[in-house]
Parts: sequence; C-alpha cells; structure tokens
Amino acid sequence: MTELASAAGGLNDRLTELLENVEARLQAAVRSPEPDIDELTRHLAAAGGKRLRPALCGLTSFLGPDAANAETEISATVVELTHLATLYHDDVMDDAPMRRGVVSAQQLAGNSAAILAGDVLFAKASSLVAQLGPEAVKLHAVTFERLCFGQLRETLGAPDDVSPRDNYIHVLAEKTGSLIAASARYGVLSSNGSPEHADAVAEFGERVGVAFQLADDVIDIMSDGDVTGKTPGTDLREGVETMPILLLKERAAAGVIDEDGQRILDLLAGDLGDDTVDESVALLRGHEVMDDVRALAREWSDSAIDVLDPIPDGEVKDGLVAFARLMVDRIS
Repeated sequence: MTELASAAGGLNDRLTELLENVEARLQAAVRSPEPDIDELTRHLAAAGGKRLRPALCGLTSFLGPDAANAETEISATVVELTHLATLYHDDVMDDAPMRRGVVSAQQLAGNSAAILAGDVLFAKASSLVAQLGPEAVKLHAVTFERLCFGQLRETLGAPDDVSPRDNYIHVLAEKTGSLIAASARYGVLSSNGSPEHADAVAEFGERVGVAFQLADDVIDIMSDGDVTGKTPGTDLREGVETMPILLLKERAAAGVIDEDGQRILDLLAGDLGDDTVDESVALLRGHEVMDDVRALAREWSDSAIDVLDPIPDGEVKDGLVAFARLMVDRIS
C-alpha cells in the first residue's frame, strides 16, 4: 500500500516496516499442516492484494502513544485474515471465476472446500485476536456479525419499508464499511489512543467503505478484467443489483429513463447469459448513470473526510485524507 505510506510523510518508513511485518505474520497465519489444505488456505494471500485494511490499521496506530507495536501488527493481521475469509465466501456466492488475477478458490477446489477454507481463516483470525483482550475480541465478533448481516441483506433484498437504494447503502456499510471501520479502530486501540479518536476513525472507515464499494461498482463495469483480475459484469451475471442498476430503475419508475437505459433493464430481466451481460456492460459503459455513481462515491469519500475534525492536523490526518481520496481516484 505504497500510496498510503507515502501520504503519511515522515511516518512512511515506520508504516512500511510495520506492513512488512504484517505480511510475514499473514503468510504464516494462512499456512496449514496438510499440503492440500495449505494450498487452499494460502491461495488468495499468496496472490497478493492491496492490504488496505492493514495499512489503515497501521496508520491510525500513530494516533496513540504506543504506535506500530506488536499488538498493532496482530490487529492488522486479524483484519486482513477476516477480509480474505470473506473473499472465499463471496466468490462461492457469486460463482466468480477469477480473484486477484488467479482462479478463484471454488473453481480450484469446489464450493464446499472454498467455504471451509474461508472458515479456517476466520478461525485463525479469532485465535489471533484472543491475544489482544476482551475489547478486541468483542470488536471482532461485532464486525463478523455485521459482515454476515450485510450479506444476508443483499441476499434477501430490501424490506418493504426501505427503498432499494437505502438498503443497498446499508449493505455496503455492513459488508465493506464495517471491516474498514474496525481496521481503523483497531489501530487506535492497539496503541492506547483516545476513545474520541477511535470513534472518529471508525466512522471515517465506515464511510470510506461505502465510497470504496461504490467505486468498485464502477470498476466492475468499466475496467479491463486482464488488469483487475476480475471478470467485468460479475455482479450482473449473478443478478446482483448494484448502484448503476438501482439508479436506472429509479429513472424507470419516474418515467425519465432513456432508450439505452431501458434496454439494459430489459436485458437484465431476461436470461443472464454471456451475450446478454456483455451487451449490458457495453451499454452501461457509455451511459451517464455511471457518472452518477462516480459522484456518489465522491460524496461518501468527502463525508468521510468531514468526520475527521477530532483528529489533530498532521501526518496521520493527511494520510487518512489521502486514503479517502484514493478510494475514488481510481475511477477518475
């Protein structure tokens, strides 16, 4: 996560060293004694990744007097293990063929094995967090619960009294924002920082998580799969209504949808074969609704920065602002 380390100015070297230590801890944690299981539990960690959550945990630790210590390293490893576990489960639910430029775990070993491998990583994260005391254990449990609720909300759909757009934002806050929020809070807790700072960076993390996922909604449509390691239109293939589709449906309900927008909705209401999804992706790439989603992502990124008032000016705050900007700069 070199961009965040650089944005942290004088903290760059210490943050980089911490992340190197976390990477070593992570690679050790995903190892299993049996070769077949080891290959599966190491699969996604070995494929790499941005390590956004460990980087955020390391950065916020500098708000406390005991920054970048062993507890910070363990906390950062816990959040990345938890994130990896969710990816195993997500790929089963989405039937995604690729993840991080490699074949997904369920394609490699089947759905049951992939789910169990994800469970192993959750267990390893739980074992590590037990070293950090009751408050850290409770935070991990609450975050895990929110991750599951977010997936359930996405699977079951919006309740009758909640709009699809509001329900979707709630899903993003739970599925993505909750773990980023926990990452930020863990950094402050691990370094004995103040509760006020912990609360501020957690709220920041939750909002950044929503911005991050809205940006991913754009990337899912606009990006080159050979570059991102993800198949364009993966969510469409699985019938998942991300923000671009929800905004098109709002336009249709208001009677202001254009011809291309209606064509996209008609296509997605039918057989979701490769040709259908490919045409939908092509139409979406040229549709103005993608600009609306970009704008929403930036609004959430800006709102995350707005809650940082309790954080003192300096390298940590600068790094957090850069982190929020980074979430949406990738869709410019």
